[in-house]
Amino acid sequence: MSKKEVAVIGGGSWATAIVKMLCNSADKVHWWMRNADKANYINKYFHNPRYLSAVQFEKDKLRVSNDLSEIIASCETVVIATPSAFLMDVFGERDNSDLKDKIIISAVKGIVPEVHQIPARFFHKRFGTPYERIGMISGPCHAEEVALERLSYLTIACQNEKVAEDFAELLECRYIKTSISDDLFGTELSAILKNIYSVAAGIYNGLGYGDNFQAVLISNAIQEIERFVDVLNPIHRDVKSSAYLGDLMVTAYSQFSRNRTFGSMVGKGYSVMSAQMEMNMTAEGYYAAKSIIKINEKFEVDIPIATAVYRILYEKISPAVEMRILADQLT
Repeated sequence: MSKKEVAVIGGGSWATAIVKMLCNSADKVHWWMRNADKANYINKYFHNPRYLSAVQFEKDKLRVSNDLSEIIASCETVVIATPSAFLMDVFGERDNSDLKDKIIISAVKGIVPEVHQIPARFFHKRFGTPYERIGMISGPCHAEEVALERLSYLTIACQNEKVAEDFAELLECRYIKTSISDDLFGTELSAILKNIYSVAAGIYNGLGYGDNFQAVLISNAIQEIERFVDVLNPIHRDVKSSAYLGDLMVTAYSQFSRNRTFGSMVGKGYSVMSAQMEMNMTAEGYYAAKSIIKINEKFEVDIPIATAVYRILYEKISPAVEMRILADQLT
């Protein structure tokens, strides 16, 4: 992948951070936003007024449009940073040939809820894109710290090492360090699961549990991740590395974590709907909890933390009661 033109699909904080990183090295970044007024605003003022508004983009590197077909057609590499809950909305009706021959880099950290598929499988099944041309961006990394240019680390996972290396090179800069992995499915599943466990960490925080207990929770959460991904994709991996454990920790502990914030609100007594409305942002862990439980009906992996989060969010079990029962099971 030469330094060339890259498309970014999505308008939120993570999409904004990715555009910022790509503007450092790509020849041109073509950015799709659903809202035409916002697209015109960014083309005129070169910052996103709603997300990470302090980030100023390079004028000669960026073009923003609400014409999705034109944005996709203009680039070989397409980075998708749309929340999983809206992927079917954006791509469900598109012609199968639109993305088939593209290199797709997913920055989605959730499951497509309508079909209970991880993004890599969704794009493979929906557009026929070979897995060797599908990659994903994993943390540990929050968009807010990218905006502040604080040192951050990213892992690019793809079964094709060259695709991973080339895209990692595009993202790497003074404040971004990158590594690559061939564990596309395990890395993507881990990134999805860690959002559920971050919701759990938030619920416990809202209920008043302290740091000592949070350490036990996260220790058990990484064991759940290992059990689940090893059953669904049994290859050698080290879940203690930053793409797995590091990504879990930053999402479970960070002040920037929307999943932890969402969980904390639920733990403090907010209903799921009121927490979502007040945040006005997508907490991927909410949607992932339902899909992971659905997927696990086939595999029957022991995932008590994820199950407890599902029961609170979807079966309306009292957070205090459910989390007290769970706490007695953790070691």
